[in-house]
Amino acid sequence: MSRFELRAERARQGDENDVPRRTASVRVNIKSRVAIAPILITLGTVAVAALLAWAMWDAYMAAPWTRDGTVRVYVITTAPEVAGRIVKLPVADNHFVHKGDELFEIDPRDYRIALERAQAQAQRDTAALDYAHANQRRQATLAKEGWASTQNYQQTTSTLNQAEAVVALDKAAIDKAQLDLDRTVVRSPVNGYVTNLLAQLGDYATVGQKIISVVDADSFWIDGYFEETSLGRIHEGDAATVKLMGYSEVVRGHVGSIARGINVPNAQADQAGLASVNPIFTWVRLAQRLPVRINIDQVPDGIRLAAGMTATVQIDSQPKASKR
Repeated sequence: MSRFELRAERARQGDENDVPRRTASVRVNIKSRVAIAPILITLGTVAVAALLAWAMWDAYMAAPWTRDGTVRVYVITTAPEVAGRIVKLPVADNHFVHKGDELFEIDPRDYRIALERAQAQAQRDTAALDYAHANQRRQATLAKEGWASTQNYQQTTSTLNQAEAVVALDKAAIDKAQLDLDRTVVRSPVNGYVTNLLAQLGDYATVGQKIISVVDADSFWIDGYFEETSLGRIHEGDAATVKLMGYSEVVRGHVGSIARGINVPNAQADQAGLASVNPIFTWVRLAQRLPVRINIDQVPDGIRLAAGMTATVQIDSQPKASKR
């Protein structure tokens, strides 16, 4: 065998001997990677869990929140100021009405007759006043010329004053009759929704009796009842997020005000005027809840607000010193 062939044979044998060593090295590397993978997965899971735990702590502990929230609204009750039978009822239950829209009308015939009677009485009294003026002027002339006594002049002057007073009363009667006639038509004082409509066409309406209630559509707010331990972190103007039961979208608002008091049962006095103090003291002291008024800033499309709805309220509280 030549020198070159001998070298080639040795190189071939060397390559064959390196194959097992390289294979063993690859296996070691694979085993090392397999052993490190669970550690990395575990560390990543712990990190994600820690972030989620921190986020939940910040959401539920750092930021004041409550599931005890209620949608509130002002309700305007309309009652007639004159009595009569309802002859018009153009509204329906739960329908929207604008401010000034007619809600119902009471039979105006009696009140129209009363107005006409007052106007006719005023015309008669006005004629009497004109005669009293003329008579008083005539008596004044006669008294000046010496043809009439002072007593007659004073009597005609008194008659004139009485006629003037009667005409003034007639004017007041006309105004009252006109006002009563105008009050036969009852209009909505606000933009809102007719609710719980029980009145029917033909019902007799009495003065002061509630006929129709209108939910003021421009007055919605939310009361969140927060534990007293959270009130120190709530300030007027703080941003608020409201989640209504049944809706996935959130309502945006801000803290409008915080209630200054709630009912205290121990403050009630007995018959002698003394405070009735409960002698029982439980081991567990529950924090009182106070109303926090949330003014609504933005309501997503599709959310229909209704008084009494349940709400979860979260306050984005900021340090008081940082507020402007």
